[in-house]
Amino acid sequence: MKIITYNLNGIRAAMSKEWLTWLKATDADVVCLQETKAQPEQIDTAAIEALGYNCYYYSAQKKGYSGVAILSKQKPLHVEYGCGIGAYDFEGRVLRADFETCSVLSVYHPSGSSGDDRQAFKIQWLQDFHTYALDLKTKIPNLIISGDYNICHKAIDIHNPKSNAHTSGFLPEERAWFDGFVASGFVDSFRHLNDEPHQYTWWSYRAGARGKNLGWRIDYNMVTENLVDKITRVAILPDAMHSDHCPVLLEINV
Repeated sequence: MKIITYNLNGIRAAMSKEWLTWLKATDADVVCLQETKAQPEQIDTAAIEALGYNCYYYSAQKKGYSGVAILSKQKPLHVEYGCGIGAYDFEGRVLRADFETCSVLSVYHPSGSSGDDRQAFKIQWLQDFHTYALDLKTKIPNLIISGDYNICHKAIDIHNPKSNAHTSGFLPEERAWFDGFVASGFVDSFRHLNDEPHQYTWWSYRAGARGKNLGWRIDYNMVTENLVDKITRVAILPDAMHSDHCPVLLEINV
């Protein structure tokens, strides 16, 4: 199974940048999208379906905000919309597709960069999402949780760890949460096969950050420990220029 996660920062904007041409060329089995920023009726689903995808969207109640999607060549056995917690489901942050051999989630973790209230919201989300993921793992052992986590886990994952030590997305408590998430049975598939530095998935639009590769690695394909031996390839795809993020690839034999 070839899985890609990609925060598009607006699916309609990405489509205007030839994202569909890119999507066709990648020929992924499952594509997890975050920050679609659109209601389903605002998306040219027919154009995506023409590439062989079944399309599932979970949008925020607030228009033009947040939202996740899953595109799948194979029709899932079941699609679960939301995580069952109203405050998060209102913002369209979790979507799950169940297949015969595994379940794939597209998840958009909140950002805390806009102020103390949203940072507090993010910290509560992290606690609640961890509980949700652990409970889900007891029912569905083969989980792939793909998406924008809005956290750089380790110093290697951010271009300047010292100057960002007190910045949302690299705070000690956020990184400690990631430590705990990994310790509870979830594996960072990219780092499982790639320990090279300067591997980033998001760059600020400011000061030519992307051209200088001054980035953050905040997008992940996390897998349950029992799937680790089935990982065959991982890659970050920085040449895809439809967003301030880039896609992250996971190939896994499930």
